[in-house]
Amino acid sequence: MSRAEVQTVLRCYPQIYFACHRRHVRDEKTDSVLSAHQASILDHLDDVEGTSLLELARHMGVTASTMSLTVDRLERGGYLRRTRSRQDGRRLDLRLTPAGSRIKRQQKVLEPDLVSAVLALLNEKDRRRALRGLELLAAAAAELVASGEMNRILKGDAA
Repeated sequence: MSRAEVQTVLRCYPQIYFACHRRHVRDEKTDSVLSAHQASILDHLDDVEGTSLLELARHMGVTASTMSLTVDRLERGGYLRRTRSRQDGRRLDLRLTPAGSRIKRQQKVLEPDLVSAVLALLNEKDRRRALRGLELLAAAAAELVASGEMNRILKGDAA
């Protein structure tokens, strides 16, 4: 694979993402609006397995105090709850409420209507080719994740 091929993906993917990504998520049941960032935090939580605020902040690349502000808003909105850890009673875990689970289920990175509009700009042959290319890239990405090689590659240990 050439450097030019890598540069093509690096150039094209952000164009697709910025044209089609969801900026807000509307709760279908309450009609409340959450930012894409708030919805992405809910994506990292579970209704059964708890996650500490510090773990979540580290994973999302923000400080604990920044994460705490967002978690407070999500808790006030009824999307998550803080509960005592089952393993360590001193620790508070974050868990999704039914409303948070609902948002997580309906959350999509891309806005379907915008994706549809982009696809509609292509003729049928180009649309099929573009979709096949995306399927191939997605399959290769899934293979990379399944291989467990991502951390090694990111640490610069790639052969």
